[in-house]
Amino acid sequence: MKIEVDWTRCDGHGLCARLLPERIAVDEWGFPVIGDADIDASLRRHARRTVSACPQLALRLTDVRAPS
Repeated sequence: MKIEVDWTRCDGHGLCARLLPERIAVDEWGFPVIGDADIDASLRRHARRTVSACPQLALRLTDVRAPS
């Protein structure tokens, strides 16, 4: 899985960085900076909670599959 930001929705609340600091930091204006977008199995529950908690619904998880 991979976490992505919809920049047209994000208002820079910074909640995502507090909920998923393993993958998300904030810049000087409070907008998310995704370090490593890949979400491994150990972080999936936290990533789903983070996506659900975003007040602007600006985050999403996508399923990344290897090409066949």
